[in-house]
Amino acid sequence: MIEGVIVKQLKQTSDERGKVMHMLREDEPYFERFGEIYFSMVYPGAIKGWHLHKKMALNYAVISGTIKLVLYDSRPHSGTFKEIQEFCIGENNYILVKIPFGIVNGFKGISAQPAIVANCATLPYDPEEIIRIDLLDNDIPYNWEHSNAD
Repeated sequence: MIEGVIVKQLKQTSDERGKVMHMLREDEPYFERFGEIYFSMVYPGAIKGWHLHKKMALNYAVISGTIKLVLYDSRPHSGTFKEIQEFCIGENNYILVKIPFGIVNGFKGISAQPAIVANCATLPYDPEEIIRIDLLDNDIPYNWEHSNAD
């Protein structure tokens, strides 16, 4: 497990009318603060990444479809420096993944339908705060086509 990453099984409550998918509460011990909530849709086979936040922590949950989330620890002073971690996240593995700032991350749609990723970020979006890294031209030792999470 990459240092500082938190994974929590989330609760879904279903009945004949539908379901409620819980995500994050302010009384959880890992809750930092609220910056903004947004939803990112990713098409099957599409990859959104790589990116790195300099100050913002991310709280991801997938409310529809399935993604492969990949994390790379680029923090030189971390005990897990240069480690890779993969998650398959979706309705059948409904978890919250809290990603601290400084962790490179990206995700790929791996379900037959588009996936919807919910993010409760600790800061509002700021284009100066994010570092975008080319998907193919980088030093990250990861191959999206041949990985363990497919």
